[in-house]
Amino acid sequence: MTFAELVSGQTIRNFKSLSSIIEAVYLVEASPGLREKQKRLLCGETPMQEIESGYRCTRHGKTPFIVAHEFFDALPIHAFQSVESTASQLVATPAGRPLTGKIHQWREFLVSPTSSSLTYGPSKAKGDSPEFQLLLSKVATRHSLLLPETSKRYEALKSQSGSVIEVCPEGQSYAAKFAQRIAASADSPGPKTSVSGAALILDYGPSATVPVNSFRGIKSHRVVSPFSSPGLVDLSADVDFTALADAALNASTSVEVYGPVEQTQFLHTMGIKERAEQLLKNTDSEDEQKRKRVDDGWKRLVERSGGSMGRLYKAMAIVPNSDGRRRPVGFGGDVV
Repeated sequence: MTFAELVSGQTIRNFKSLSSIIEAVYLVEASPGLREKQKRLLCGETPMQEIESGYRCTRHGKTPFIVAHEFFDALPIHAFQSVESTASQLVATPAGRPLTGKIHQWREFLVSPTSSSLTYGPSKAKGDSPEFQLLLSKVATRHSLLLPETSKRYEALKSQSGSVIEVCPEGQSYAAKFAQRIAASADSPGPKTSVSGAALILDYGPSATVPVNSFRGIKSHRVVSPFSSPGLVDLSADVDFTALADAALNASTSVEVYGPVEQTQFLHTMGIKERAEQLLKNTDSEDEQKRKRVDDGWKRLVERSGGSMGRLYKAMAIVPNSDGRRRPVGFGGDVV
């Protein structure tokens, strides 16, 4: 069995029966510096194959279990707005022919040096003076002519002037690759020949609607302009779970998708309350600080009021197709 964790975490080591049968672990890390540290810590002097994005072993063909926790929200997005145009503006189609009459067309938000022109996204934090901003393109771009036309969900919003959508093609590509690995697709590497494995996606975003105006920067646990302090601010955007599900299902008929469900529902079903009670039972009764940390921690994860994590975060699973007969635990299934 192989295990891929698209986040730096320590989840699996707490489950001895599972960790004891893992034969390979893949860590997906964007930072070159952290990749080097992971290599030294985990591999030491063991020979590894160096590739463009880091290091890897050459073993494939095992059952893949993939956990993507707050991975998709960090992938790049394209943002578009529907505008009403006329033939006099000579808006071109991909074939180069001008459109006639009054039509709606997607325009892309592009990065530009700061000015007083139209911007997009959350307002900059007080005291910040970003060097860049997003401006709406005056003409169609290659991305605006292609990406919004890939889904009927976007098409339904095109006729409404001012509609804004966010599209993450890289996220859809990852979801498709997850499905192909689980389904033993010919497009996935290695000799794996049977449908097996699963992918669990945990992130934040709307359950069914297209994300809008969600591009943000996060610094010191607060939302700031995504263009303030370049290189020192984490960039994030809501995940389009419906687009991920469509990408996985379109990539293979041998998988099925469950969710998204709210994090509070997923964690309660998985037994977070019982786990917290066990931790408290094994904690020194006089260690009030630790007991409070455990109690506050699990309740914060399932809290649903306002913008709490239990409501904002969602869980989705990609699993082998069973025609709905074997629903995963956390998504309506039972432990067997």
